[in-house]
Amino acid sequence: MKIIASLWALVVAACCLSCAQRDEALRSALDENQQRLAASQELVTKLLEENERLKSPDFKREIATPQAAGTVRSSGGGLQPMDLFDLQLATDPRISPDGSTIVYVRRFADVMTDRWYGNLWQVAFDGSDHRPITSGLRNDSSPRWSNDGKRLLYISDVEGTPQIYLRWMDSGQTARLTQLQFPPSGVSWSPDDRQIAFLSFVPSAVQTLGQMPAPPKGADWAAPAMVVDSFTYRFDKRGYLKPGYLHVFVMDAAPGVPRQITSGDFHHNGGLFGRQAPVWTPDGQSLLVVANRREQAEMDPLNTEIYQFDLSGAAPIAITDRKGPDVSPAVSPDGKWIATVGFDDAVQGYQIRRLNLIERRGKKRRVVSATLDRDVRRPTWAVNSKGIYFTFDDQGNSKLGYYTLGGKLTVLADNLGGIGRAYGGAAFTVSRNGRYAFNTTTPHRLADIGVGRYGVQKQRVVTALNSPWLDQKQLGAVEEIWYGSSKDGQRIQGWIIKPPGFDPTEKYPLILEIHGGPFSNYGDRFDIEKQLMAGQGYVVLYTNPRGSTSYGERFGNLIHHAYPGDDFYDLNAGVDAMLERGYIDSDNLFVTGGSGGGVLTCWLIGRTDRFAAAASAYPVINWSSFVLTADISAFVIKYWFPGMPWDHPEHYRERSLLSVVKNVKTPTLLITGEEDYRTPISESEQYYKALKLLGIDTALVRVPDEPHGIARRPSHQIAKVTSILGWFEKYRKMEKTE
Repeated sequence: MKIIASLWALVVAACCLSCAQRDEALRSALDENQQRLAASQELVTKLLEENERLKSPDFKREIATPQAAGTVRSSGGGLQPMDLFDLQLATDPRISPDGSTIVYVRRFADVMTDRWYGNLWQVAFDGSDHRPITSGLRNDSSPRWSNDGKRLLYISDVEGTPQIYLRWMDSGQTARLTQLQFPPSGVSWSPDDRQIAFLSFVPSAVQTLGQMPAPPKGADWAAPAMVVDSFTYRFDKRGYLKPGYLHVFVMDAAPGVPRQITSGDFHHNGGLFGRQAPVWTPDGQSLLVVANRREQAEMDPLNTEIYQFDLSGAAPIAITDRKGPDVSPAVSPDGKWIATVGFDDAVQGYQIRRLNLIERRGKKRRVVSATLDRDVRRPTWAVNSKGIYFTFDDQGNSKLGYYTLGGKLTVLADNLGGIGRAYGGAAFTVSRNGRYAFNTTTPHRLADIGVGRYGVQKQRVVTALNSPWLDQKQLGAVEEIWYGSSKDGQRIQGWIIKPPGFDPTEKYPLILEIHGGPFSNYGDRFDIEKQLMAGQGYVVLYTNPRGSTSYGERFGNLIHHAYPGDDFYDLNAGVDAMLERGYIDSDNLFVTGGSGGGVLTCWLIGRTDRFAAAASAYPVINWSSFVLTADISAFVIKYWFPGMPWDHPEHYRERSLLSVVKNVKTPTLLITGEEDYRTPISESEQYYKALKLLGIDTALVRVPDEPHGIARRPSHQIAKVTSILGWFEKYRKMEKTE
């Protein structure tokens, strides 16, 4: 268009000249136009060549190399950084009431927009008819079948802001149901399919101080100052919070105006960490809602109860009343029982969440999972009201279990999960005929949909989202390891990833990668970041030191008021166990971890200089400053410490990483998101400055617009891994020659 406009301007100007001058001007313009066309054609050719280069494996290796920190060495054939844009995850599986079809959310990353998206897909129970329901660069989530199986609710941002949509499954027609100012969540159908309930934010009046003068007409003044008067005023992944609360709404299953059911200055969603959907009672006249409606609820974040809200507008009724959390309510189809998950709060760092039954009339409570020393999650009733499905983690593996009302446990399936990390993430649903669907992962299967049926032992995987391209990759082989802690012989479980083309007669560098939490667990699940490390020629060790979940309450509480502490011996003994295998180069030991793993990374290098380099991702360095700036301060002070930092200064100091920083000799990288409000970047800045003052080689990587975990943008997740590997390569010694 610019070329045409330029030529037209010259033609117009030429009309004012003599014929000779006009002809000369036209010839000159045509010559110039031809030159520009030739240049444009040359540019197009170069762009096409560049496009082909971007697709090539050579470019993937090139982009994976962090030039500033060192040259990353590829072992060849393994997972490479740009492969992140090819990976797809199956999440939130929802089986139809008749058990014939599963709808799930298929997550993927787009290389051009550098964003994560999600579309809805469906697959038949037998694995056939696998096809998309929605498509495109959009986020569709929370698919929910109507009870008659004819319609599907879901949330989508296809038209801008997230709204609730309804799809008729026979025709594929869709209708937008809401026009909400704030995104909905926790959608659920009424038993008769005539109404839906959901959660949405209701703003409160913005607090102001004083009276600002009005700006002159046409003036461009700065944004107004923000007055903060709540205890939790910012939260990780949500940013600075607007004043207001989450409330429950009900509306007809058709476009219309939602009606607010809950009220008051309380969040009706399950508390600080969750957005639990409201649960309908079988008669469709009431909703069960998890909330903490006490005064000063922010200071006691786990003390939630289950309330019944009638659609008639009557005052809410507290179904539970105990010190401790009551969450995940599920009403039996016959209406006699409410299943809940929770515990009597002993104010410990780790407490087992047990499955409870409450009589709806008598309100008598009994514990069903008393003999299961594992956390129960996602209770779901069998259609005959005789048993409850649920998930639990056992020794790093997520399982689907079933309890009869008498307390008999049956394990139905294992290998649940699939979030692309070695953490859990199990999800499942059950149909009326006992068929169930779940997400599934193994160390070499990223995330797919599995199915089974109660009473039938065999489960099947019915999707293969990352085949055949992932099958063509030579992934690192994963091997389980058990070893004894050098502290007390405590048995520690872990996993080893060996680089592609592994040769046991060679010597390899080792990366010890430590999980966060600290009350969480790694397991035999696919881990993108660790496979990327193995793909660059490293052996990777990841373990579950004391404090990890899925080994019982006693093991978890070995770090109660003592973290970091003796977990040093568990992790250090893991490195010793690897050296005993003979294929690890003792001169090339490296350590890294994120969040709680970042804490333990700094704890290790403060007590040993055996590592050639360390990389601590979004750690806590100073517990006193952490509890005064983090978004979960009230929780941490109550459950992780004996009290306030000014009342127990020595206790806070001894557990802070500044207490051992003077011992550090290890070159250390720090990497944190600038919008991390869980472990704010000020923590990393303190450690970075301390190492600088001590003359230790260090660098601080600040990742813009990233919250805790550094995975909001795919390129940032890649940058996290390549920065760590680049730092290790900078300090990696040449391999020994025999």
